[in-house]
Amino acid sequence: MALFYIIGCVIILVMNASAIPNAFVQIFTLAFQPQAIAGGVAGVTVQQAMRYGVARGLFSNEAGLGSTPHAHALAKVKQPQDQGALAIIGVFVDTFVILTLTALVLITSGLIPEGMTGTALTQAAFSLTFGSFGKVFIAICMLFFAFSTILGWYFFGQVNFNALFGSKYTKVYSLIVVLFILIGSSLKVDLVWALADFFNGLMAVPNLLALLALSGVVAGIARNKKD
Repeated sequence: MALFYIIGCVIILVMNASAIPNAFVQIFTLAFQPQAIAGGVAGVTVQQAMRYGVARGLFSNEAGLGSTPHAHALAKVKQPQDQGALAIIGVFVDTFVILTLTALVLITSGLIPEGMTGTALTQAAFSLTFGSFGKVFIAICMLFFAFSTILGWYFFGQVNFNALFGSKYTKVYSLIVVLFILIGSSLKVDLVWALADFFNGLMAVPNLLALLALSGVVAGIARNKKD
């Protein structure tokens, strides 16, 4: 699904190619305009950027969260660093490719000043090029993105649940997951984001400590590969 989304973004950018240079100009001029600099000096902008930038970055690519290693660890490779390199590529594609394409599509559409945000803004931007199919296309993409995310996180949780309690209680875990999916779908979006940020933080802290503790091992493996 990500490939189809990328293709859709590329088509829009090709059709709006003349607006791409101005989009980059807007990105840099707005980032360094006096209001932004004043806010950064005051610390408010920096605080908000750190708060939401880190939180949304974790949602975007899960770098440093310790979730995707569960999948990479199952791969049969000769050298563990090969899977590490593949994980890095995943972060690059997700953050630098998909998110950059999305940002350029939104900026070149000229709809940001209209006050729309989130899904509505993305659907409106795609609709400018693809008509009514644009909204349907984004809805389908979000459906598959969300569904695949649920499947992925179910697997990550199951691996840890089985390690703690044994595989014979897997059905209990499945019921808990279904229950929380139902609960989450009925909660307010702001509360869901807050809870997700909180629990992501709980996962990130021990993983970052483990990364520090294992940094020597990683460095040793990297040196051996060079040799």
